[in-house]
Amino acid sequence: MDNRCVNTLRCLAMDVIDKANSGHPGMALGSAPILHTIFTRHLISSPIDSKWIQRDRFVLSSGHASALYYSLLHLCGYHISLDDLKSFRQLNSLTPGHPESHLTDGVDVSTGPLGQGVATAVGLAMAERHLVATYPNLDVLSHYTYVLCGDGDLEEGVALEAMSLAGLYKLNKLIVCYDNNDVTLDGPLAQSNVENMKMKAEAMNWNVLEVKDGNDVEAIDKALIEAKKEQEKPTLIIIKTVIGYGSELQGTCAVHGAPLKKERTAKLKEFLKMPQEEFYIPDDVRKFYQDSYITRGNKAYLEYQNKVKNLSQKQQKQLQMLLNDELDEELFRKVNAYPSGYSNSTRNVSGELLNYYCDNSSLLFGGAADVAKSVMTGLKNQEDFKATNYAGRNINFGIREFAMACICNGLAIHGGLKAYCGSFMVFVDYFKAAIRMSSLMELPVIYLMSHDSIAVGEDGPTHQPIEQLATLRAIPNLNTIRVADANETIGAYEIALKSKHTPTAIILSRQNLTTLPNSSSEDVKYGAYVIAKEDKRLDAILIATGSEVELAYKAKLALKSYDIDVRVVSMPSWYLFEKQSDEYKESVLPSNCKNRLSIEMASEFGWHKYATNCMSINEFGRSGKASDVIEYFKFNVDTVVNKVKNMLK
Repeated sequence: MDNRCVNTLRCLAMDVIDKANSGHPGMALGSAPILHTIFTRHLISSPIDSKWIQRDRFVLSSGHASALYYSLLHLCGYHISLDDLKSFRQLNSLTPGHPESHLTDGVDVSTGPLGQGVATAVGLAMAERHLVATYPNLDVLSHYTYVLCGDGDLEEGVALEAMSLAGLYKLNKLIVCYDNNDVTLDGPLAQSNVENMKMKAEAMNWNVLEVKDGNDVEAIDKALIEAKKEQEKPTLIIIKTVIGYGSELQGTCAVHGAPLKKERTAKLKEFLKMPQEEFYIPDDVRKFYQDSYITRGNKAYLEYQNKVKNLSQKQQKQLQMLLNDELDEELFRKVNAYPSGYSNSTRNVSGELLNYYCDNSSLLFGGAADVAKSVMTGLKNQEDFKATNYAGRNINFGIREFAMACICNGLAIHGGLKAYCGSFMVFVDYFKAAIRMSSLMELPVIYLMSHDSIAVGEDGPTHQPIEQLATLRAIPNLNTIRVADANETIGAYEIALKSKHTPTAIILSRQNLTTLPNSSSEDVKYGAYVIAKEDKRLDAILIATGSEVELAYKAKLALKSYDIDVRVVSMPSWYLFEKQSDEYKESVLPSNCKNRLSIEMASEFGWHKYATNCMSINEFGRSGKASDVIEYFKFNVDTVVNKVKNMLK
């Protein structure tokens, strides 16, 4: 019966791909027995509620095998119909080319960029261990995290970064099945890889098991049973498979990413002794999935519901807090505004706020990539998360920016946590791909990025961000907030912590910034606001972000002596400003005032949407004292005054 189910999956996946005339048959054919075994014998979840918190998580890290995944989810009772399978890879279908968690029922994590699925799964496993340890009185949080990955996943550095942490943290409820077919898109794996993955994983403190025949369901099952017995390490199960198994192209790269098409699919079905009928699903196969996966999962779900009903009122309140992912509104009201003239770096203010919220809510969980002392993400009253203390709140990600961000995606998509991480802003280039996935998956991860400009100083152009702000602002569904002072930092935190479907990048200064008159934590939510109004008439508008808002404010005062009356607009978030009404936008940036100067110590890219003139930096920075570097690039009051005077001519 297992063989009959596996071959049904294989043929169904090929019909799905052929109908779309697009897709990846190779891994779908080779790894069908692995996926079948995980789902029918081990994974505990339920189509009744595909998001209940105690379900096992599954991550298809090799997202290109989606045709197989969708076929399996259809048989497992999720809201994927045969018509949905027939709409594979078509516009606005529920079965896109690679799995999308916010779109398709039963999909836990969006995958496609290789390696990120493995790293995100490490985050899921960390979330499970942390929540179980933090809430020992709630017996409704423990589960396993299963992953199916391929050769390509484990060539990506991010997967190995995350696996190293998983070994350090002894995440024994993380089980990774490695479909080892020794073929990548361009050819044999050997042309790009010589390493011994078994030894490599063992060196990272992983338990490694091997299955020599990827078609042997019983051997795969035995390995999974053994993996569950492991108490000290995560497990990697290396399963030798044949890419494109059963097709004329098996074992070659030609079967990786192009449809077999009808003639070859017909021969495959003949080899597998399956009927030629398209989208054929025998009744006994449907019943098998009903009697195994669906029945087991529904039973576990009902047991979970009964446990929840039997929790005390206090426990139920705790659980509801986790499920809602919401901080008490009272916490935000207790944060006091900073007085005008207060001077501090926004990274320091961020550290104070982070400690305050973490001390008063157990939802926040995160850390930094070995720069906690510089980005101020260290929690003073909390312990480190480690194998001997999963309840710890400080995560030491090490120098692994990309893995850090992927892991935070896992923490966020797990539920019950507010994930955050910190880094120097210039290193966002190392983990932009993970931020992009946060945005795509609609995960409210909080990215704390310090050292936001050339004011980094002596560390020089390697550490001075120029194009990074433009890069972040270009990502759809990412709220990038560059704060001007302490009060705007308060507003940014409230927005980030209340966000449900949008990640937030809070951009912070290394140098002290003065809290300006009329700066507002409340007005940050508008994206831009008038921080200093013109006195009698509107000659020009100065639009600035971050530390440059203070420069614009000083320039406004200097321009008075030339009888030039300007408005200063603080614009912390383009993203939020674009969401405002036309009336509000007009009130801040009136269309009849064409004399607008943007002031930002970064690339001018994108600023022409709001300003007719830009005071920016379109080259790499310099090494030197911050004040000297800033003066070298002429970010001073005189330059602003002259630019405005020239603009008015």
